[in-house]
Amino acid sequence: MAKRTRADEAAWSAYASELAVNLHRIRLERGLSQEDVAYAAGLTRYTYQKYEKGESKPGTPANPTLRTLLALCQALEVTLVEVLPTKTPDLRLR
Repeated sequence: MAKRTRADEAAWSAYASELAVNLHRIRLERGLSQEDVAYAAGLTRYTYQKYEKGESKPGTPANPTLRTLLALCQALEVTLVEVLPTKTPDLRLR
């Protein structure tokens, strides 16, 4: 079984960063605060802030669950396609 490389990790980190930018941009377009979005999605403001930073723990790329992503989409009134980055990294290596 092949192992992940630094390039694989960098691709996931870039994907998480682009997701963060999308969340931030959409939130601002909607005129919402981080607290507004977090509350509507059933998250703490701190957790939502981490997603907008693209991380879950310091130095670790964000990896929200599908449930969390859908809740954020509902709170922001957008589709999942509008939030997710267009280029998906290859995740087959584990």
